[in-house]
Amino acid sequence: MSTTFGNRLKQIRTEKNIKREDLATKVGTSSAIIGRYERNERTPSIDIAKKIAQALNVSLDFLAGDASVLVKDKEVLQRIEDISKLSEDRKKYIYDFIDMCLRDYKTQEAYK
Repeated sequence: MSTTFGNRLKQIRTEKNIKREDLATKVGTSSAIIGRYERNERTPSIDIAKKIAQALNVSLDFLAGDASVLVKDKEVLQRIEDISKLSEDRKKYIYDFIDMCLRDYKTQEAYK
């Protein structure tokens, strides 16, 4: 996946079947400007980029190319944020449990 803002913007907008016009309306700009962002002809201000990320329900980090993983499920993102607030002991317990589940899943997949 390309890491330019415009390429990620176009990819996510297309995946979510959102028209440029609809995104532009949510963001408060024109579809022509959204097109320029997608073609990397212009770079949005931080405020507009944040509005675009919110409208597409993705992180600004992802659109800016600083995150390689897109968390599409807001519940997962909320859980990650909640875990980050726990004590180190509780985090370790949760991470160990997640690691165990992932290990078991990968083992099952390997034997299919």
